[in-house]
Amino acid sequence: MVSSRRLADLGYKMVSGSMILLTVYGGYLCSARVYRYFQRQRTLKAAAKDQTSEMVKD
Repeated sequence: MVSSRRLADLGYKMVSGSMILLTVYGGYLCSARVYRYFQRQRTLKAAAKDQTSEMVKD
């Protein structure tokens, strides 16, 4: 039979581990979103630059 203290320790370790995993996954999602944001800004800036250079040529 498992003692209540051992069961509580196991439960604590499982909850702590899942919180660590959720924190790491949340950090990954946040950094991926920030990366996409800056990629989009870079793309829009390049598109705007190309558009203005086309206007100058005309």
